[in-house]
Amino acid sequence: MQKNLREHLHDLFALDDFRPAQREIVGEVLEGHNVLCVMPTGAGKSLCYQLPTYVQGGLTLVVSPLISLMRDQVEQLRDEGLQAMLLNSHQTAQERRETIDTLNKGFQGLLYVAPERFFAGGFLQVLERLKPKFLAIDEAHCISMWGHDFRPEYYKLGEVRRLLGSPPTIALTATATQEVRDDIIVQLGMREPSVYVTGFDRPNLRYACRQLRKEDEKQDELIEMVEKNAGAGIVYCSTRKKVDDTAAMLKERFPKRPVFSYHAGMEGDARTTSQTGWMDSANGVAVATNAFGMGINRPDTRFVVHYNIPGTLEAYYQE
Repeated sequence: MQKNLREHLHDLFALDDFRPAQREIVGEVLEGHNVLCVMPTGAGKSLCYQLPTYVQGGLTLVVSPLISLMRDQVEQLRDEGLQAMLLNSHQTAQERRETIDTLNKGFQGLLYVAPERFFAGGFLQVLERLKPKFLAIDEAHCISMWGHDFRPEYYKLGEVRRLLGSPPTIALTATATQEVRDDIIVQLGMREPSVYVTGFDRPNLRYACRQLRKEDEKQDELIEMVEKNAGAGIVYCSTRKKVDDTAAMLKERFPKRPVFSYHAGMEGDARTTSQTGWMDSANGVAVATNAFGMGINRPDTRFVVHYNIPGTLEAYYQE
């Protein structure tokens, strides 16, 4: 007797039931439909392509912009006994060759790649031969020039999809306006996709606003908030200079507390060191532009401060 989806969910992921909209989206994917999925962080977007992969078999290609997130997801899946690999620039040449060799031998499971990988070292030609059964694109708002985090390499994914034979595709993001959703569909060439927007409410979060007239008042408020919250937190600033100045101030004020800077002007290794340091510290404070945070999985984050008002409501929500 064939298992139902709930039994597969329990057997593969040890979960008792689906979260809102997950069952419907998984069903659409298993039927070979294109899907655009807008779900808040923590709502379980990854399961929407992971479960169908292990139920139906074959190769699923997962496009993700963050190497750290790829690594976390692959390690978690492997710990659960599920087939998953990644391919990125942080691997050695030998590791990349071994991954390609495993693909050529008929690997079935999830392969996580950054969008840049399609244009490096003949990788696209390998995939054209293998013909992935399914394509998942995470952080899909990066495709759209109207999105808050547009990335040129994402813009080419429509062309990549066509070269792969236009496999059934799911595009996923936590934030996308109607304009961005329409643009994602057009850029990817998705015909009549099913669109799921589950809302943006996060009932586990509490929101508050402070009206302050002077810069020193704002600084004092930040110090008080960090003082009162003993757990890990993030302070978002609008510019690199503001990140550096605010981090320096907090380091001086809290000499025994780890404070980490993060912005696009830092070297890649320095950014990685900051992110890893924050993830590993129980009470660390990350001071960052919104280049930080996308894809980070840390459930014990205790506060997020928007020290400068984000430019759009979408950027605010992403932070």
